[in-house]
Amino acid sequence: MTRRLAAVAAGLALASVPALAHHSFAMFDQTKQMTLEGTVHEFQWTNPHSFIELDVENRGRTQRWSIELNSPNNLTRQGWRRTSLRAGERISVRVAPLRNGQPGGLFLDLKKADGRVLDSGLPKNGAPVNVPQL
Repeated sequence: MTRRLAAVAAGLALASVPALAHHSFAMFDQTKQMTLEGTVHEFQWTNPHSFIELDVENRGRTQRWSIELNSPNNLTRQGWRRTSLRAGERISVRVAPLRNGQPGGLFLDLKKADGRVLDSGLPKNGAPVNVPQL
């Protein structure tokens, strides 16, 4: 019985490792912030994270940025709705960019054309969140 209990405990511990790894934001350089102005291509209200696909003009070319947000559950608590952003809307969005230089980032906040601000609830002072401490 003791061996069975130990095996179950070990299995549960191993099963939790991917969940911990999933929630790391280490791929984002949270010491940097960028402001992007563009047009919403798509707002994905999905689990485990929502995304804004943003078309940004850069030297006459359009570049699509993939911006990661929190989960719909957490966004709802912050006043967001599935309809908070619509394709075609012009927004200014602040992100912590990806470390690898690809066009993507971690959402910090945005300003809509009508002046409304939608926030992430994350710190804006460069303090990292959800980064494993080794």
